[in-house]
Amino acid sequence: MSSWDVVILGAGPYGLSAAAHLRTIKGLQTRVFGEPMSFWQQNMPAGMLLRSPWDATHISDPTGRLSLDAYVAARGNHVPAPIPLQRFVDYGHWFQKQAAPGLDRRKITQVDRNGNGFVIKTEDGEVLHSRRVVVAAGIAAFANRPAVFDGLSADLASHSSDPNDLSRFSGKRVLVVGGGQSALEAAALLREAGADVEGAVRKPNVHWLGWKGKISKIKPLGRLLYSPRDVGPAGLSQLVARPDYFRKLPRGLQEWTDRRAIRPAGAGWLQHRVDGIKVRTNVHFESAVAVAGQVRVTSSDAGEQVFDHVLLATGYRIDVAKYKFLSPQLLDGIDRVGGYPKLKPGLESSVPGLHFLGAPGAWSFGPVLRFVSGTFYAVQALTRKIAIAND
Repeated sequence: MSSWDVVILGAGPYGLSAAAHLRTIKGLQTRVFGEPMSFWQQNMPAGMLLRSPWDATHISDPTGRLSLDAYVAARGNHVPAPIPLQRFVDYGHWFQKQAAPGLDRRKITQVDRNGNGFVIKTEDGEVLHSRRVVVAAGIAAFANRPAVFDGLSADLASHSSDPNDLSRFSGKRVLVVGGGQSALEAAALLREAGADVEGAVRKPNVHWLGWKGKISKIKPLGRLLYSPRDVGPAGLSQLVARPDYFRKLPRGLQEWTDRRAIRPAGAGWLQHRVDGIKVRTNVHFESAVAVAGQVRVTSSDAGEQVFDHVLLATGYRIDVAKYKFLSPQLLDGIDRVGGYPKLKPGLESSVPGLHFLGAPGAWSFGPVLRFVSGTFYAVQALTRKIAIAND
């Protein structure tokens, strides 16, 4: 059985950032498992553009030598704004080759406690031991599908995070459910692919982001009101960029701040691409059933309608119990609130040595951890914790 100081599960932005930072701790033996950037490459639609601006799309590394700017200089070609999905994926692969060149692409099937550490099993049966485990496994397991659509096959109703080649819906009638960036951009991409698209939103309005761009031009006001992490509206942006301050707020204020910072909205640059697409608001779905290879949907405002497909851009509901590699015994030891692990400094759970990065850390450290820009706080906090423990 091979032994390691730290095993990182996941090779997206958080896992790769953790690998880059932990390499700075002298003598620390670290191993990273995962397919690099797999969620972004396999679960996001072709043609997507990132909502986050340039400054909020760097993956954190300890020296800044693996920034987007460094990537562009190394590749020698321009990256447009908004940033195309495929260029961000390529940036992640470039980052991985330098930060985690020994990446192990095998899947992990189980993590369990063993004395003062953890036993980790790979898909081909190898067993490893590690003193610490860093879970950076992303959000694919947490896709939220409204219960009314549960009875439908994936051919008739898919989540926006499912592998989706939207060009296959050319000539089809598609209902897109949701009012955030993923829903609105999916609607635009579907129409551009030749589909007949209709949108449905639970809220009374569709929100568009636009004020930041105008205020940012007023210097230094823009820098005062908005953090480069680019999460949340004016003022709140600076608060949520500082998770240690966020943690000191009363719980009720934390929850209000989280809701306000991440309410569904579309980027201003996307608005003209959805002009002319019918988007209904205040929609409540009563039923959805398969009928002769199509979906008959009954809603509060439009009665019965028939679509060829329903695309559910309905976000994610964090529940670490859905990470199938965590053993039942290990899960029992994790203090949780509504599926989120309760984390201590260094993003360590109630199980000593078990850390969670990314969206599972949002209940404890705020909404910035749901975004790539959260790597700048989360991974530095993780590294400090492990460095102190390793002395």
